[in-house]
Amino acid sequence: MKTGNAIDGLVRLLAGITLLGVAVSPASADPLKIEAVVSTKEQVRLDFADGSSHFVAMVRREGKATGQGLLSGAAVNEYGRHDVIPGVGGDAGGYLVFALPDGDVANIKWLLRAVFVPGPDGKLKVLDTGVWEVVSGTGKLKGLRGAGTLNLKPVSATDRNFILQGELTPAADSGKM
Repeated sequence: MKTGNAIDGLVRLLAGITLLGVAVSPASADPLKIEAVVSTKEQVRLDFADGSSHFVAMVRREGKATGQGLLSGAAVNEYGRHDVIPGVGGDAGGYLVFALPDGDVANIKWLLRAVFVPGPDGKLKVLDTGVWEVVSGTGKLKGLRGAGTLNLKPVSATDRNFILQGELTPAADSGKM
């Protein structure tokens, strides 16, 4: 093999790999910052009769998403399980179902840990921090991918504000990896 032919072949190979790399480069992710204030519609609660104030609640809450990103404006349903020992800590998890006005749905799994810390006034306050990830979708949201952080803030005795930040890769881009 002549040196010139080997170099030409190598240049063609590298050019092909470069073009292939452009064709299969990861899809661009879109930033997401959504808040969804949800109100309790159903609740089943177990209060432990041991003096600890420990409780487990299964809840269904409804609300609307506002903010930045693909899911802004969606109706939101929370299906959650909250296992809490007030003043000590807790674990919670469940699903948020985001339904866009056209009927397409994104299903998001979430997990969080509740930690009680002293507030500025000396009273305990809860820090609810966790993670979320897209697990499925329908319609144009089928194939949607994404994940991020979650904070949960009490709005009232029964209402909660889910704050999701992270990134989403739209369904149309999800197969380009």
